Amino acid sequence: MIEARGLTKRFGEKTAVDHATFTVRPGRVTGFLGPNGAGKSTTMRMILGLDHPSGGTVSVAGVPYSGLGAPLREVGALLEAKSVHGGRSAYNHLRCLARSNGIPSERVNEVLELVGLQGVAKKPAKGFSLGMGQRLGIAAALLGDPGILMFDEPVNGLDPEGILWIRTLMRSLAAEGRTVFVSSHLMSEMALTADHLVVIGRGKILADTSVQEFIDANATSHVKVRSPQLSDLGPLLAGRGWRVEIDPDGSLRVFGASPAAVGDVAADNGVRLHELSPVQPSLEDAFMRLTGDTVEYHAGGLHDHDTPPPDAPPPAAPPITGPEGGRS
Repeated sequence: MIEARGLTKRFGEKTAVDHATFTVRPGRVTGFLGPNGAGKSTTMRMILGLDHPSGGTVSVAGVPYSGLGAPLREVGALLEAKSVHGGRSAYNHLRCLARSNGIPSERVNEVLELVGLQGVAKKPAKGFSLGMGQRLGIAAALLGDPGILMFDEPVNGLDPEGILWIRTLMRSLAAEGRTVFVSSHLMSEMALTADHLVVIGRGKILADTSVQEFIDANATSHVKVRSPQLSDLGPLLAGRGWRVEIDPDGSLRVFGASPAAVGDVAADNGVRLHELSPVQPSLEDAFMRLTGDTVEYHAGGLHDHDTPPPDAPPPAAPPITGPEGGRS
């Protein structure tokens, strides 16, 4: 288990992590999400004793990382895949790590086979692709068969097969009762991998909850409607008190109603429907809504006011007007 209490890190006048309190529990994959510059990497470095906190505490397996007798047997971590001497082979890199932590040399071959690098085990790491470097970093994290595992952007450079492999690996490790803490920018991948989320923005913990609870709290489902008679149907739906918006693709988005209820209104008024489907919000939708005002770096032409605050309703498309020309 990983426990942070009031964890704080300042670099001069800048506060990178601001009184972060969270727990990463065993038996599940916990995703660590946040925009660039939110404090994810700094937090992970403090967990591993690479950065000293300005305040607060963080422990792994009940003690600070520096108090672990054989760290690789307790905590396995992938922070920088290329943190290996380029002239050293994958085998020798892992063998040195094993020797320094009293890990049997046979384990080196086991993890090389597990990550699929046995065929290049004796080749210099400088010739490895980004994906191969990721696999070597994962092998190093698994070397001591630890109960706690931390991965920072583990799917970088991996092909689709590799992404599926690491997803399956993380979930199987959690199923064995291990603590798995993974940082990623790929929302679609986190939606498939994580059971729980810790979300950080501008150094503050914004959410510590299950994936589904996070989506439910920060995004809104709606019904998508297509019809050749939208000009007739829109005001009818709005007249029921439902919020109705015109989607950029020309369909309607109806909030606060079920597909069945929308279909009943259409049938009662002789309106033909070409599509009537529920649209569930994604993890990406919820993440963008919650963290929009914590993004430090925006692309050109975008500004802070372009992103709605976390408690704002979904982005408003042109509203449907009622029969009298006023807004419904």
